[in-house]
Amino acid sequence: MAMRKVRVEDAVGMVLGHELTKIIPGEYKGPAFKKGHIIQPEDIVHLKNIGKDHIFLFELGPDELHENQAALRLAQAVAGPGVTVDVPSEGRANIKAAVNGVLEINCQAVTAINMTGNLALATLHNRTMVTAGATVAGAKIIPLVIAEQLICQVETTARQYQPVISIKPLKNKRVGVIITGNEVFYGRITDKYAPVFAGKIDNYGATLLGIVCQPDDSSLIAASILAFKQQGADIVIAAGGMSVDPDDVTPDAIRSTGAEVVAYGAPVLPGAMFMLAGLDGMVIMGMPACGMYSRTTVFDLVFPRVLADIPVTKADLAAMGHGGLCLFCKECVYPHCPFGK
Repeated sequence: MAMRKVRVEDAVGMVLGHELTKIIPGEYKGPAFKKGHIIQPEDIVHLKNIGKDHIFLFELGPDELHENQAALRLAQAVAGPGVTVDVPSEGRANIKAAVNGVLEINCQAVTAINMTGNLALATLHNRTMVTAGATVAGAKIIPLVIAEQLICQVETTARQYQPVISIKPLKNKRVGVIITGNEVFYGRITDKYAPVFAGKIDNYGATLLGIVCQPDDSSLIAASILAFKQQGADIVIAAGGMSVDPDDVTPDAIRSTGAEVVAYGAPVLPGAMFMLAGLDGMVIMGMPACGMYSRTTVFDLVFPRVLADIPVTKADLAAMGHGGLCLFCKECVYPHCPFGK
């Protein structure tokens, strides 16, 4: 790259070869002048106000790329299904969610790409719930000009790991809910679990087939699970009665349906007594009582993955122990917090 330094007073009529950034602390950070701008007499005072007494004009070599060209190619190389790439600016191209869903990041690929040097690929945490339009990653070129060979290297790496960044969309699955417990069934207390599930199922874009109550009777709970299966449920949630207390029979009821238990117990707080099982393609989730009073629980980590057809294994649940501690913040900002990451 050939570059020459020119006083701003002498630059009128010249074409700016790179973007110049303007920063107003706490208010604005962005391009003051874009690449290709023709310097005008009235620009001189603005250039000086952003600390530019000189500008640099450069010519690209045959094997070099401008930062914006390179950022676009980097972003396109890692963008998989469910995301879009923004127009680059100041050497950065943002990658955004095209759908509501679960963000999937190939962490090994991100590390390998960032080992290339002179560029940066920064993402949200893997398995974060995102909404359409949200920025999920940024592809940034550090120098104004970069060797095209490095970008070609990144593109080769990305192909080896594809997809690097993708989003599994949430599907509108049919969900049946069973509230268990003698105290609710016989009207001794008012149930507070049903509205929680109804709200979450709606928020995640699924369809509620119905909510039924059953006493602490394994056979009746099992019958309700099978009845929802007959109605075409994709997911059944059996809430309550999940502890090791002898009166809590929900785990036995789930097993008695013939379901294959993936795991009973998860290293997530709140939600340690969670059960995950499968019955001929239908997912069964045994939810402990914590879901009534805790805004975010193991349910919010597992349910979106089930809606997105992401398999959840015993090993996946075990891995949730890293980041599986909710701190019950005064103002909950999940999923933009460490929980479940």
